[in-house]
Amino acid sequence: MASTMPPQRSPYAELTDDQCYRALKARDARFDGVFIVGVRTTGIYCRPSCPTPVQPLQRNIDFFSTTAAAQRSGLRACKRCRPDAVPGSPEWSLRDDLVGRAMRLIARGWLDTHSVGDLARELGVTERHLRRLMIDSVGAPPLSIARAQRAQTARVLIETTPMSFTDVAFASGFSSLRQFNDTVRAVFDATPTKLRAGTGSRRSDGAAPSGSHTGQLSIRLPHRHPLAAAHLIPWWSKRTVAGVADVDVETGVIRTALRLPRGTGIAQLTIGSHEWVQADLALDDVADLAPAVAQCRAMLDLDADPEQIDATLRTLPAIRPYVEALPGLRSPGSVDGFATAVFAVLGQQRSVAAARTIAGRIVERVDGPVGSELRPFPTAEALAAADLDGLGLNGRAIDTIHAVAEQFSGRVDELAPGGDQQGITEELVAIKGIGPWTANYIAMRVFSDPDVFLGGDLIAERAALGLGIDEAALNSVRPWRSYLTHHLWAASASLKGTS
Repeated sequence: MASTMPPQRSPYAELTDDQCYRALKARDARFDGVFIVGVRTTGIYCRPSCPTPVQPLQRNIDFFSTTAAAQRSGLRACKRCRPDAVPGSPEWSLRDDLVGRAMRLIARGWLDTHSVGDLARELGVTERHLRRLMIDSVGAPPLSIARAQRAQTARVLIETTPMSFTDVAFASGFSSLRQFNDTVRAVFDATPTKLRAGTGSRRSDGAAPSGSHTGQLSIRLPHRHPLAAAHLIPWWSKRTVAGVADVDVETGVIRTALRLPRGTGIAQLTIGSHEWVQADLALDDVADLAPAVAQCRAMLDLDADPEQIDATLRTLPAIRPYVEALPGLRSPGSVDGFATAVFAVLGQQRSVAAARTIAGRIVERVDGPVGSELRPFPTAEALAAADLDGLGLNGRAIDTIHAVAEQFSGRVDELAPGGDQQGITEELVAIKGIGPWTANYIAMRVFSDPDVFLGGDLIAERAALGLGIDEAALNSVRPWRSYLTHHLWAASASLKGTS
C-alpha cells in the first residue's frame, strides 16, 4: 500500500544543539554526514567524529546541515577528518518536500548540466523562492550546494588521476579554471598542486591510485555501519539482467553498466568489511563522475542510517529477531530508473527469476547478443519501437511495456531520486496494466522512498500476516516501511528455508 497519512517528521531535523554537541564529545561516527561542526575560533569545519585531540567548547561551535552552509560561513574543511568525504545525510532521502527534491537533484549532478532557473522550473517555483527556501532550510543556496559537491569531485580527480588541472576543473563542473582554483583554496586551504602532492600520505582517506586513462577511477564510497552485505549481494544477484550487470557472490563484487548524462560507464563495486564500498569506475567522460557516484550510492542505499532504522524496527516485537539477525539491511535503489520500471512491469505477474530472464531476452532482441562487455539497458525510445513478440510475454504485457516506454521517451531522467514521485506515480497507474504494486515498487526502488510498504506483494503480506503485523504496527515504524518490507521478504525466506 502507498502512504496513507502524512510522513513523520524527519528524526534528523529534530536534533538540538545540545544533542549535536554530545555526539561531538563522544566522537560518534553515526552522525558523520548528518550534521557538520563549524568551529569559529579556528575557522574550520569537521565531521562529528573528528579525532582532533582538543575538542572545542560549545560556545565556539555552530552546527550546519551541509558542508555548503559551513563554507558559506567562511569556514574551510578540516585536513584531519576530511568532512567532505562522508556518507550523505539520510534526511534528504526522507524529505518529500521541495527542498528534499532539490537536494536529491543536485546530488545527481543536475546543476552541472542545468541552470538554477531550470532547477526552479523543474520544481515548479521561482528561482528567488527556491533560493530563499534553500537558505532557510539548509543554510545555503542551490549553487553553493553544487559548489561544495564540485569541490569534492575535484579533489577525487586531483588525487586519483593524472588529469591536468584545467581538465579537472571542467570535468568537475566548474565554469572556469579561476573558479576552480579559488574554490579549492577556499574549501581545502590548499592549492590543487598541494593536494596532488599530498595524496601519498592521505590516499587511505580518499581513494586508491587509478590507471593512466582518465576515464578509469578508483574511489571509496563511505557508508554507515552496519551493512548487511551477506544479504545485499545475493539479493542483487537475483535481479541482475544478463549483459547489463553481473554479481560474483563469493567475492562480493557487483558490476553494472551506467547510463550517464554525457555517455555510459561501468561500475565495479566491491563490498567488504570496511566502512566504504570500493568503486572502480570506467567512464566515457570523466565529467560524469558525480552522477555515477550518485547512482552507485542509490543502488546500494549507502546514505542510510542503519542504527536509526533498526532501532525503530526493533520496536515491533514480531520483527525484532529478524532485524537483529540482519543488522544494516538496506533498501536497494536503482542505477537506471527506466530499466527498473520495466523490470517491475515484468515482475508484477511473474517470479523475480522469470522477470530477469525476460529482461535479458529484451536486451538481446533490442541490442544484439550479450557478450563479455556490459552495456546499459535499452533506451525508452528503442524499446518503444521494439518487436517484443516471442519473448515469453503476452499481448497485454507487451502493450504495457510499450506504453511505459512511450510515456518516458525523452524523460527517463525523471525516473530517479529527485523526480516528481507523486506526479509520475499518477502517470504510471493511469497506464493500462500497471497497478498499485508496480507503482509502489517503482517508488521504493527508483525514487528511493524509505517509507513504502509494498501492499499487494504476496510474500510481504503473507509474512506480515503470519507475524501478526497489522496496519497500526506498519504505521508505527514510519518513515522506514520500505526497510520493513525488505525484512518481511527476508523473514519469509527464512521461515520457508528458501531464498
